[in-house]
Amino acid sequence: MRPARFVTAASLFDGHDASINIIRRVLQDQGAEVIHLGHNRSAEEIVTTAIQEDADGIAVSSYQGGHNEFFRFMYDLLQEKGAPWIKLFGGGGGVIVPAEIDALHAYGIERIYSPEEGRDLGLEGMAEDMVARCGNLNGNPVRGERLPQRITRIELGESEVSGEKKIPVIGLTGTGGAGKSSLTDELLRRFLQDFPDRRFAIVSVDPTKRRTGGALLGDRIRINSCDHPRAYVRSLATRSSGVEVPEAIRGAIREVSQDEFDLVLLETSGIGQGDSRVTDLADLSVYVMTPEYGAASQLEKIDMIDYADAIVLNKSDRAGARDAIRDIRKQYRRSRKIFDHEIADDDLPIFGTVASHFNDAGVETFYRYLLEHLGKSESSWQVPSSRLSVSGDDRPAVIPADRSGYLLDIIQTVQEYHKNVRQHSEKVTDIESLDRSAQLLGEDQSQPLKEMARSLEADLPTKIRHLLEQWSEMKEAYSGSELIFKIRDREIREPLHVETLAGTQLSRVSLPKIEGRGDITRWLMLENLPGHFPYTAGVFPFRRRDEHPKRMFAGEGPPEKTNARFHYLCKGEDVHRLSTAFDSVTLYGEDPDRRPDIYGKVGESGVSICTLDDMKKLYDGFDLCAPSTSVSMTINGPAPMILAMFFNTAIDQQVEKYRQEKGSEPDQQAMEEIEQFVLQNVRGTVQADILKEDQAQNTCIFSIDFALRMMGDIQQFFIDEKVRNYYSVSISGYHIAEAGANPITQLAFTLANGLTYIEYYRSRGMDVDDFARNLSFFFSNGLDAEYSVLGRVARRLWAVIMRDLYGANERSQKLKYHIQTSGRSLHAMEIDFNDIRTTLQALMAYYDQCNSL
Repeated sequence: MRPARFVTAASLFDGHDASINIIRRVLQDQGAEVIHLGHNRSAEEIVTTAIQEDADGIAVSSYQGGHNEFFRFMYDLLQEKGAPWIKLFGGGGGVIVPAEIDALHAYGIERIYSPEEGRDLGLEGMAEDMVARCGNLNGNPVRGERLPQRITRIELGESEVSGEKKIPVIGLTGTGGAGKSSLTDELLRRFLQDFPDRRFAIVSVDPTKRRTGGALLGDRIRINSCDHPRAYVRSLATRSSGVEVPEAIRGAIREVSQDEFDLVLLETSGIGQGDSRVTDLADLSVYVMTPEYGAASQLEKIDMIDYADAIVLNKSDRAGARDAIRDIRKQYRRSRKIFDHEIADDDLPIFGTVASHFNDAGVETFYRYLLEHLGKSESSWQVPSSRLSVSGDDRPAVIPADRSGYLLDIIQTVQEYHKNVRQHSEKVTDIESLDRSAQLLGEDQSQPLKEMARSLEADLPTKIRHLLEQWSEMKEAYSGSELIFKIRDREIREPLHVETLAGTQLSRVSLPKIEGRGDITRWLMLENLPGHFPYTAGVFPFRRRDEHPKRMFAGEGPPEKTNARFHYLCKGEDVHRLSTAFDSVTLYGEDPDRRPDIYGKVGESGVSICTLDDMKKLYDGFDLCAPSTSVSMTINGPAPMILAMFFNTAIDQQVEKYRQEKGSEPDQQAMEEIEQFVLQNVRGTVQADILKEDQAQNTCIFSIDFALRMMGDIQQFFIDEKVRNYYSVSISGYHIAEAGANPITQLAFTLANGLTYIEYYRSRGMDVDDFARNLSFFFSNGLDAEYSVLGRVARRLWAVIMRDLYGANERSQKLKYHIQTSGRSLHAMEIDFNDIRTTLQALMAYYDQCNSL
């Protein structure tokens, strides 16, 4: 009798994987074997996996809409592919409403769990219910005699392999976390590409937990190439065997060999130093390790170095990799008695790879070695090399090596600033105390005190003396009826008082009542007035009175529908601040399609945009170059493409305006002038924060390195084309908070991401003052006490770091940020309080001087 087996995943175009990760862990605790696929998985991929793995159930979370089509499509695929016994489970919090749950149950879905059931059953109760509904398999003949069922019966000891056909087996073993699955994925991708007429099988083994009997069979998360009609994957657990290579593997490999496959890649569970059993099962055995094995003497304890046909040092871009390769070669020679110096080190079957990098040169070299080995018995495995590959050593680092400690530099900069605040304020206090004491003592006895005071004063930095001199001027400026200041060379006059209904005149800015010059020094350096370094109280002296800091957030259905919504929201408004939500299909850079698992998500939770014409329809009727219009776009993975569509939409608007005014088409010079005008006048923000996506949101469609290079290209374009009024990135803490961060960690991650962009752009030769103006921030707001000062803390930290570490100018020191009230704080059980809760969050953000809301 085997444990229940589940395939778990988050649905297509859905990065919300927190809940399915919890469910898969609870299922494991209930003794189930879980084949986890992660997020953004299609119905076809999930169903195919379940069939290949001979699973009993599928559990899918769906929080992005389209659940009705998605679950029905999975059910239909199971019937169509002859696996009706696989039961479907799902959940989506309050996204899936009761009427939809009833309809899905009637359609044949085993169980959709509602929030109410989650509260009644608890997580363990839900998992127990799922396991009970699937039961335990014990040779159920109804499932037929296909390959997945034959392997299951071998696992259960209910049948023996029939047939003697043998095919090559490459066995990969090694320590846990060495990157065996990533290496397997890269090898499979190459085999599928180079041999279009051949079929490949992967047999993967992961350990069973002794305490619960459950297992996470998670290799498919890394082996993305297996989603292919010529690839088959079967995940096995060690179960009660207590070894990394259970006996059932031999039967599984032989069973696969009878089923028209041409090659088996065997990946064992992570091993320690002593298990070399894989060599008995594979025609070619490979030991995969990393540079972090400890002292060189530890290599003498690794049994596989004595037996493996090849050794792969994966993650060889890490520190110490070159020394590790040298030490492994020495141990390989000692264990094989190879002391002939005519055999060069490069001829030894020891390979440095970085399997996480696409087309890594080390992986390519290792792959060629495998083909050479396979070609000894069958010449058809030899193919010409035509792939372009890059060595890990040749890949440019995102952050240069000499700046790898930049976060430590930042910490030290902030600590040094606070140390200076203490020292300067104490010194000013001492000077004032000495002067007051001299005054009390009289002229005859005061000279030594005066000399000591002047000596301390001479040691005081000029900027501190100027700061104190300006304080008197600032107090005078705030004592009148209005304050006159400039922003971008534009003079602004703001009244300094408001009148209550009772006729009382209240100051809009309350100056501190402290008198001691040391206390004033401390206050000026840590707090200061709005619009003055370190901008703790705000980056501008006053908020604009002619415009509320609000954005009109919309996105649903086709572009025409969202356009109509924008016009409705902006009716009667002098300014148009549009904030655009895109549907999950667009967020993942895909086009709409009639396929059910895609179709159900089109226009859900955002607007569907896939062409330039769509973008034109979306903003039709809004002058995108008007000073009163700004457009924010919540898009990350495909942000460069969406941004290009937006700029072209704005350009086409101006071209049409030219046609109407001039009665002709613009010539080349006019066209260049139009483009220049557009780029220098469009206002708004594109989110484009790929680091946050990797940490919390999961809509990464490119590698982090490649996405960062695109961000850098966009920022360089902004600099070259003098794009001054559009933010190239909205560095976002909101999604980090929604993923579970508290206010402190939200701010820490967000500022760290922003400073990473600073370092990366500077490494590309950009001047900080040329790009910092294009950076904006985006935070979530809750009701925790820390949220009431989140903006104050962020502004002070940013200003100090930018000025003292990067030498940035005043504009670059000013952190501007948008606030969105918390989504995760909305509760179905307290719906009557949600409006009040959201209003309080907005009020806290407003009084913390957010720039938009």
